Amino acid sequence: MASLPHSNRVTYEEWLQMPEVDDAIEEVIDGEIILMPPNKAVHALVADFITDELKRQLDRSQYLILTTNFGLIISERPLTCRVPDIAVLDRALPKDGYFRSAHLAVEVLSPSETRRMTDRKLQDYATIATPEVWVIHPNDRAVEVFLLQHGALERSAILHAGILKPRAFPHVEIDIAQIWPD
Repeated sequence: MASLPHSNRVTYEEWLQMPEVDDAIEEVIDGEIILMPPNKAVHALVADFITDELKRQLDRSQYLILTTNFGLIISERPLTCRVPDIAVLDRALPKDGYFRSAHLAVEVLSPSETRRMTDRKLQDYATIATPEVWVIHPNDRAVEVFLLQHGALERSAILHAGILKPRAFPHVEIDIAQIWPD
């Protein structure tokens, strides 16, 4: 079994040799492993509802709908790997077991998450040409919709009500009022 690296930074090759940890949520930003605590109830319930709706409305023979604890590689050098709360992906199995693109990424914000942290995630998703990202704000009961335009994810809407329709999947409809646990 491979051991953890001796420095605070990890290379892609070292990271591939590390053991998987079942319950840990970790992202890697510029080679630094960032451990995150488990999601709190509201976070998990919001993600669960959106995931259920996507799974119900998308053709599962064409797309994977994954929630937390999977790797979405942004870059190998320096290693950056994100763990979106939800992603819609192609069914093809990825290189080295990690995905490198998504049709839609959804981030449910934690109360401690800063705008700077969110902006960095958006830059990372733009790097791999993710066409659409939803940033969910449970405390404000709002959804920011970002669309990829000219290599950057630009905010196209902030919604407090109405229907979410992913651009790549216009037949999918998610009622924003239903997202929030009571």
